[in-house]
Amino acid sequence: MAEDRLLVAFGDELFSYDFGPYHPLNRSRTELFVRRLMELKERAPEKIELVEPAMATEDELTLFHTREYVEFVKLACSPGSKVRYLDYGDTPAYPNCFTRASVVVGTTLKLLREIASGRARRAFNPVGGLHHARRGAAGGFCIFNDAAIAIEYALKVLGYRAVAYVDIDAHHGDGVYYDFEENPRVVFFDIHQDGRTLYPGTGHEYERGKGEALGRKMNAPLPPYSGDEEFLRALEKGMRFLEQFEFDIVLFQAGADGLAGDPLTNLMYTRRAHESAAKALLELAERKCNGRILAFGGGGYNPVNVGEAWSAVVEVLAGI
Repeated sequence: MAEDRLLVAFGDELFSYDFGPYHPLNRSRTELFVRRLMELKERAPEKIELVEPAMATEDELTLFHTREYVEFVKLACSPGSKVRYLDYGDTPAYPNCFTRASVVVGTTLKLLREIASGRARRAFNPVGGLHHARRGAAGGFCIFNDAAIAIEYALKVLGYRAVAYVDIDAHHGDGVYYDFEENPRVVFFDIHQDGRTLYPGTGHEYERGKGEALGRKMNAPLPPYSGDEEFLRALEKGMRFLEQFEFDIVLFQAGADGLAGDPLTNLMYTRRAHESAAKALLELAERKCNGRILAFGGGGYNPVNVGEAWSAVVEVLAGI
């Protein structure tokens, strides 16, 4: 059945979201994953369907971002612009970066619509999960926050009652947490390296949401050099947390920068972390929301780790 396939976004316009060969977020980090994906596709062609990228409209971008910020990015990324960075030095501006970032968002929304239509229940955007961008600012290599836009789209356009956002990137998903901190319709769980030791410096255990959303958010910071054992303990705790709530889709940010050997972080996971998280969340989605789960690649700056972690997610979600 078509709905039992995993949709995987794939195309040059999507993988062109990068900041050049000397920046940590460059295209070479995904090359091994692409090879692994093609091997999996050849091995089980009925389990994986490749989906072409799509570009978001400005109205879709402004479901989350301010109109002023969208205009700033458009101008900063135009030929002849004097703007060098969209933030304080992590996220460069260059010609066409507005278009490339808009493709990441548009592709995430295309996959979300495929899930909502019932044509598929599971999908993966390997370049998505740009979780640091805020409503009015870039941050941490993220120009537009496709995950946050997907949340707004699910709630405002699709009419979903609630969404569960789960993030295992080594960096805290601050652009999702703070901009939905008071929204009770967004259940949030995030395992990450302790913010006292890593960008963006946030995601403390005492941050549990505010107002009507108090108690509907959970941060699980891990000390540097934590490995699979510590990750799995945090995951088990998080799954008990998520079981308390009802939601219509699981959004899963599967950043690969927690694996040992990433140049930007100090965690020591193996692919077992991603495999375990994907299995647990798929089972959760089956119980809670008819198996609907949209995954994102997120961070990861060691190509071998990216290939290992993301292929583990694909294998689980595709049932290979």
